Amino acid sequence: MEPVNSIKIFHLRYNNIFMKKLLIAGMVLAGLGIGFQSVAQTGYGKKPATPPATTPAAQPPAAQPAPKTAAPTTAAPAAKGGTAAKNKKGAPQATANQAVQAAPAPAPVLAAVPKVDTIPVEYDTTSAISKPEISLRNAFATDRSQNRDRKPLEYEHLREDDNMWSEFIWREIDAREKMNQSFNYPGTDDNGDRRFFSILVNAIQFDSITAFGDDMFTRPYSADKIRSIVNGGLDTVDVPDLENGGIKKKQVTYKPLFSFDSVYTFRIKEQIIFDKEASRLFTRIIGIAPIAKRLVGGRSEPFTLFWLYYPDLRKTFAKIDVYNPKNFSSRMTWEELFESRYFSSYITKSSANNPKNIDLLQISGNNKMMRLYEGENIKNRIFNFEQDLWQY
Repeated sequence: MEPVNSIKIFHLRYNNIFMKKLLIAGMVLAGLGIGFQSVAQTGYGKKPATPPATTPAAQPPAAQPAPKTAAPTTAAPAAKGGTAAKNKKGAPQATANQAVQAAPAPAPVLAAVPKVDTIPVEYDTTSAISKPEISLRNAFATDRSQNRDRKPLEYEHLREDDNMWSEFIWREIDAREKMNQSFNYPGTDDNGDRRFFSILVNAIQFDSITAFGDDMFTRPYSADKIRSIVNGGLDTVDVPDLENGGIKKKQVTYKPLFSFDSVYTFRIKEQIIFDKEASRLFTRIIGIAPIAKRLVGGRSEPFTLFWLYYPDLRKTFAKIDVYNPKNFSSRMTWEELFESRYFSSYITKSSANNPKNIDLLQISGNNKMMRLYEGENIKNRIFNFEQDLWQY
């Protein structure tokens, strides 16, 4: 009876379906244990710090701690599943710590130090419009205090009903001509710069003269507008170091659009009237405009800076003397110069026979010589008109 029972027990152990499944599950768990150990040794896909070997690894240098010996890769039997499970659970953690210890420490990142510009910056915002400096002592041998109190003579009243004939004339004064050299005299005296353009700008800045954008005096300019026209914009200029080389400093200053010496042309608008009550011809200046040069398409073209109403300027002109190169004591004022017609000019436009209101240069086809001839014809026509009114 005993051998029969042994055979039955043997068949029950190996033919039972449950035991077969248990055997297959044990084999699968053993295979997974082998996979976990190999992954842990290689640092989860990274190159292992020490290659796995059956023999103990070589001793590392004294400065670094010795790495732990790699766990064996042979699978444990299914009967010893509990011990194998403990080894598999501890192996990944130990191998990860080993990989962290073996990895080199990252290099420290230094913060970028901003470059400091050691070149000093100097601000020179001195305007080209300078107030005349008044002398603290009398710079002349004679008493000239009365010059500050001079006033122009009032104009003779002209009624509109007595205006029998009238014509508007535009002229240009070129300071390069010998007779007009006083308009571009660069000297200074108690009234400041003697250039005529400087006198006009100072009259706007310090005598409250209003500038306009057209010769009909309909668009007034502010003083800030005139300063921006004269001074230009701010610009940075490098000042070289002549002794040591390089750049000594940077200077922020005004960059003018033009120099005062380049303004040597002045346009005048005047009206010629024949008054039948006085039986004479009157010439009254209405406005004055400085003309500057600018580059347009590579060519120098003139353009009008602003217009000034001449009757407003008469009080300023009466206090400023004109440079006389031959006799300093016989100087006239700017008001006397214009009223006495002591300047040379040429006609650029007339209101007579000009329905399109264009310049003589456009009428003559941009021929400057023909413009001069046409201007002389206008002068002769006005002269003959006055002479023909009388019978001798």
